[in-house]
Amino acid sequence: MSVTSTASVAKPASVSPPACIWRPAWLVTAVFMLSNSTTPLYVHWQQQLGFSSGMLTVIFALYIAGLLGTLLVAGQLSDHYGRKRVLIPGLVAALLACGLFASATSIGMLAVGRLLAGVAVGVIVSAGMAAVVDAGGAERKRQAALLASIAMVLGAGLGPLMAGGLAQALAQPVLPVFAVEALVLVSALIAALRLPVRSTRAAGSLRLQFPHVPPANRRQVLYGIATFGPGITATSFVLALGPSLLARLLEVRSPLLAGGMACAMFFTAVGVQLAVRQWPVERIFAGSASATVLAMAGLVLAIHASLVPALIAAAVLAGAGQGLGQLGGLTLIGLHVPDSHRAQSNAVLNIGGYIPAGLLPVATGYLIDAVGLASGAMLFALVLALTAMAGGAWAVRRAGRVGA
Repeated sequence: MSVTSTASVAKPASVSPPACIWRPAWLVTAVFMLSNSTTPLYVHWQQQLGFSSGMLTVIFALYIAGLLGTLLVAGQLSDHYGRKRVLIPGLVAALLACGLFASATSIGMLAVGRLLAGVAVGVIVSAGMAAVVDAGGAERKRQAALLASIAMVLGAGLGPLMAGGLAQALAQPVLPVFAVEALVLVSALIAALRLPVRSTRAAGSLRLQFPHVPPANRRQVLYGIATFGPGITATSFVLALGPSLLARLLEVRSPLLAGGMACAMFFTAVGVQLAVRQWPVERIFAGSASATVLAMAGLVLAIHASLVPALIAAAVLAGAGQGLGQLGGLTLIGLHVPDSHRAQSNAVLNIGGYIPAGLLPVATGYLIDAVGLASGAMLFALVLALTAMAGGAWAVRRAGRVGA
């Protein structure tokens, strides 16, 4: 991004200085770093606190519960009261979560920390990413939207990579990991305090309501959920139980590898979207379903043959499945849903994807407690592969008919 000249030449009011775009983008990166920085530490906490695989997945899913609950209201609050007034409480929630993770001595502290982290991410997904686009102005709208997407994936990948590196080097990594994350979040809070107050408050009081999709567009949103849902469920499994598979089944106790695997998964998710963004939607859906099915095949191979490279390949393919499903769903919404309902349709797409991403890994965690890690993970892979094939076939056939 080029830096504008400082000469005393009048500039259009709609063109924002680059710093004004980077500030909200940094908020997005900081909070998404927190969201996945716990991934390489789950095995450590399991050993310290002695909880089961089922409880581990419940702790992970509380993040999704906080995210979904916040998505229902944060965008509406942000539109009504302004981005800054919503972002600052979200960052405070992230700092509280960071403190709970750093000092966790019980399952309850981890659970509340994950819930608060989900709330913070819900705020960032709605108000934070909107603030980046707002800061870009009319002349930088597409540039700002791309920056918001990159900032999200950058944080989601850097968080587990940083945590895994420190956990690999230190015998007691928890406090250093979240000390670094707290510094990142404090810098983001300072940046948020410097944001302008831009309220779009309409006359009258705010009436919160569930996101609404016009009846004529509901099928198009469902096509996206049919592929995005299995894709994000696969990545959720990798985040929640990937480190356990490495440590307990493949006998590789490397937090750096666990964090790097998550990082590669998210970087793949954004890279594949950039690579295929000109494809027709039905082809994108087909790619998403195929990548998710191949990810499950890689998971089965990793379990049967005890191959770490197969598990890494499964994580990368899961990232591709999520990224392509999200791209296809958002593209259909962008092409067909009216402006007045586009944000709400985006929320419904995310809600429809995150519900199975929370429920299926939790069910798998308790299944693992009952039948063992290998059998539980294999059954998860089978169920998700069949779901991805069925959903993908339906979405590909139907999306082609709407001329996307």
